Amino acid sequence: MNFDPGQIGAVGQTVFVPKEGEAGETRVAASPETVKRLAALGFDVVVETGAGRASRITDSDFQGAGAKIGKAADAARADVVLKVRRPTDAEIAGYKSGAVVIATMDPYQANASLNRMAKVGLTSFAMEFMPRITRAQVMDVLSSQANLAGYRAVIDAAAEYDRALPMMMTAAGTVPAAKVFVMGAGVAGLQAIATARRLGAVVTATDVRPAAKEQVASLGAKFIAVEDEEFKAAETAGGYAKEMSKEYQAKQAALVADHIAKQDIVITTALIPGRPAPKLVSAAMVASMKPGSVIVDLAVERGGNVEGAVAGKVVTTANDVKIVGHLNVPGRVAASSSLLYAKNLYAFLETLIDKETKQLSIDPEDELVKATMLTHGGKVVHPNFQSVSAGDAAATASPAADPEIAKAAKGTEPGLDVAPKKTRSRSAAATAKPAGTRKAPVRKAGSAKPGGGKA
Repeated sequence: MNFDPGQIGAVGQTVFVPKEGEAGETRVAASPETVKRLAALGFDVVVETGAGRASRITDSDFQGAGAKIGKAADAARADVVLKVRRPTDAEIAGYKSGAVVIATMDPYQANASLNRMAKVGLTSFAMEFMPRITRAQVMDVLSSQANLAGYRAVIDAAAEYDRALPMMMTAAGTVPAAKVFVMGAGVAGLQAIATARRLGAVVTATDVRPAAKEQVASLGAKFIAVEDEEFKAAETAGGYAKEMSKEYQAKQAALVADHIAKQDIVITTALIPGRPAPKLVSAAMVASMKPGSVIVDLAVERGGNVEGAVAGKVVTTANDVKIVGHLNVPGRVAASSSLLYAKNLYAFLETLIDKETKQLSIDPEDELVKATMLTHGGKVVHPNFQSVSAGDAAATASPAADPEIAKAAKGTEPGLDVAPKKTRSRSAAATAKPAGTRKAPVRKAGSAKPGGGKA
């Protein structure tokens, strides 16, 4: 990493929290609790008026915690900017040179934005690139948001499904339990499993990692997969899924196709960093489902896992199957997701503060900095984006430059699913709690490459 520590140090004490500029973004990057903690670190905190309204946090709530309420133009004097999404071009132009910007950057296919941040002189950090280490678990935005996305996916499915989810035995007769199939047993998938089980559904799930079988079973769901010798060897020592053979893919696809036809609700969670989401559910599979069935596609912002899914819409097919394609699913529970996200950002920012001087002091050798820093000193410095230099907007960044950082960088889309960290001793049930403390690479329900990782 090309980094001159002399270019950043005791750069000031103002933190600015803007109202998100992207349409449909309801979350905010601070909470009254984190404002109090930032003030305790010595920062003056300025929150743009209305920034927390969609998250049920009022200006007076922020003021009561010690923040000043300002306007968008106040970003020009901020030393640190905390955001949910990557800043817009207009926002970047309004920041001062040397400012630190921390957000979920979603940098792949965003070379122009990276160039602009570098040209302005911003030191920017991508929270979704946080490495898989114990000290970074509290900073894990992917897990905190994926937990809530998995929960909300089930709630949305239940709202569209015109029957009861639990089995009900009454004097008038018995209502059968709904059958829910979750594709991907990462953080979002496990939370979806746990939520559907709490609502009384009969739940099955699939994943290409053998370790997922035990996690799924611990939540009371049935694991569905072709469990041959190749499957048993499908996970690396680091918890990543190996690429599966075409023969295995064909067998797994046939099993899934047969299973989907019998389901009432299907939830898919597969995303691939920097690429379109893999197609897991074909039009033929959708056509095989019963009228009134529901599919929730959590990957719709990246093209979707389901053929026929439309971003931002609920589509009803010719055979009366609803395909739910809501955008920004964590933002559909903004009051909860904002609280968790704000804690993630605070935990990271705290590591950048010198405890004696209470000033920003960024260590270029810190593993968190190495994994997450995108731009600094007028340059794009992240190893995965070395081809993206100022004035080279045509360059295409690769998501697999440095092997170690590439592992940390797997999962660049807000709200995507990640696999629970393999080395932790907590149960899979704990993973499914919306606490956002798991750190892991992205998992794809179907394949990272054809037949690869899972959600």
